[in-house]
Amino acid sequence: MPHRQHLFSLRAGYALREVLGEGYGRSELLRDLIAGATVGIIAIPLAMALAIASGVAPQYGLYTAIIAGGFIALAGGSRYSISGPTAAFVVILHPLAAKYGLAGLLLASVMAGGILIAMAYARLGRFIEYIPESVTLGFTGGIAIVIAVLQVPDFVGLPVQDLPEHFVGKLVAIGSHIYQLDLGSTAVAVFTLAVMIGWPRLKTRVPPHLPALVLASLLAVLLKGLDVEVSTIGSRFHYFLADGTEAAGIPPYLPTLEWPWNRPGPNGQSLELSLGLVSDLLPAAFAIAMLGAIESLLCAVVLDGMSGKRHSSNSELLAQGAANLITPFFGGITATAAIARSATNYKAGAVSPVAGLVHSLVVLLGLLFFAGLLALVPMPAMAALLMVVAWNMSEAHKSVKLVRKSPRGDVLVWLTCLFLTVFFDMVVAITVGILLASVLFMKDIAALTQVVDITANRGFVRSPLPDNWKVFKVNGPLFFAAADRIFGELSQHSQHLSGLILHMRYSAYLDAGGLSAIDKVMAHCARQGIPLYFSSWQFQPLRTLARASGDGPNPLKASFATLDDALSHVAQGGASHEAATSHRTG
Repeated sequence: MPHRQHLFSLRAGYALREVLGEGYGRSELLRDLIAGATVGIIAIPLAMALAIASGVAPQYGLYTAIIAGGFIALAGGSRYSISGPTAAFVVILHPLAAKYGLAGLLLASVMAGGILIAMAYARLGRFIEYIPESVTLGFTGGIAIVIAVLQVPDFVGLPVQDLPEHFVGKLVAIGSHIYQLDLGSTAVAVFTLAVMIGWPRLKTRVPPHLPALVLASLLAVLLKGLDVEVSTIGSRFHYFLADGTEAAGIPPYLPTLEWPWNRPGPNGQSLELSLGLVSDLLPAAFAIAMLGAIESLLCAVVLDGMSGKRHSSNSELLAQGAANLITPFFGGITATAAIARSATNYKAGAVSPVAGLVHSLVVLLGLLFFAGLLALVPMPAMAALLMVVAWNMSEAHKSVKLVRKSPRGDVLVWLTCLFLTVFFDMVVAITVGILLASVLFMKDIAALTQVVDITANRGFVRSPLPDNWKVFKVNGPLFFAAADRIFGELSQHSQHLSGLILHMRYSAYLDAGGLSAIDKVMAHCARQGIPLYFSSWQFQPLRTLARASGDGPNPLKASFATLDDALSHVAQGGASHEAATSHRTG
């Protein structure tokens, strides 16, 4: 069907092709230039901050926004998505970088890109709709907590070089050094936080983190004049010039093409590519792919709601996969669509993926011409920025609403995902969350399946029945989770009856478990010598029964098209299968 084509389409450049097909002129280009420049300026500090939070130097975040941001915009399936490094990946990439270095992180990203491409060709994009909101809010809330805790050392200037891998260990390490907090760093971080919180009240179109970082940098310079040292990007990170000398900050030149595993490993040396290394990185690669798919497609869904357009989920997965396959060869880390930047892009007037390409070019210009100024940004200010990012991604207001107004099962799923994300692993959290939500859903649906005695209901039973006959209506799906209970109820109801009719009009689904329950009921009635008839099967159960038909007892041989037909047959005193068969549904 044409209105569902976007659910199954897979075509590189889907969104760009769609826009060009509608007509693209000078006015649309101007709007894209303005929107792309706006979001590009916003993306520069965010890309650096997210790279630092992931455990690598800030320039690798810029490389990601430049290469992946431009590629995904042109090749993807969503018109307004802006891709680059995002906060959601921090919980995966930070421990990965600590254990395997930049080389391991990049290799895992390449593997994740391959997984995303496979997901696209398997047409799995539409299955994002099957992830419950309680699961999404749970793991994003957990990610936000972990990100916020990771920023504490830079926020207050603690002399902690490397935090332990596990969350409790992080808390212990921070707590054991908290007495060493630096007042200058804390002052800059609190000032940055205050500006970011207060700036929106001015109701300007300038995003709050830009003035916050500029003012924080000026405050750091002022404090340095007062002999109060505050760590900056320039003092924390260094790179080597062509002559071998070391320079502060980030390199103001284009990324170079290099095998990902030849980049620095955990000890500064390159990794040796091997099957064992690939096997070790596979769980992380799978986690990256799953999170990238979820976040990019959720972003596309949000943008569809804002714009009224429709994205191609499989085309978006293909572009995300290809970008994550290519970008690490240029030093870029994992990329996916960023909801906040994408929403800003749309609100700034973007009309096509060209805005995403402009965004990546603006980041490139920032790297080439403003690297010296970017080196002045204080690390405490970056930590404050990431804390705000973590708060925004947590969507705390939605979580509060879920806890207050949703069923207990949803709250349990949310708490489980939150806890597992923080204390164990995000992939475990999502897997367990979806499984738990599925089990609770089946439990609730099974509870809806009921057997109701309608013998005395003249709205259904419009003709008299012989003595000691009863009619029961089966409400709800007859599937494995409800089958044994329904069999038990029917067996109990049929005791000491002369005959039984099951009205199936209100049971729209039948699976193998339901078939087994029906066979048990029929066998029980046969042993007791009780005639059993069925009426009004719906299409799916009827098809299931037809496929399961054989030489043995079959419900279709004792089924009628309507309840009135079954009642008429019983009233005439017929109990033979031949009579029933002449009226059964075909």
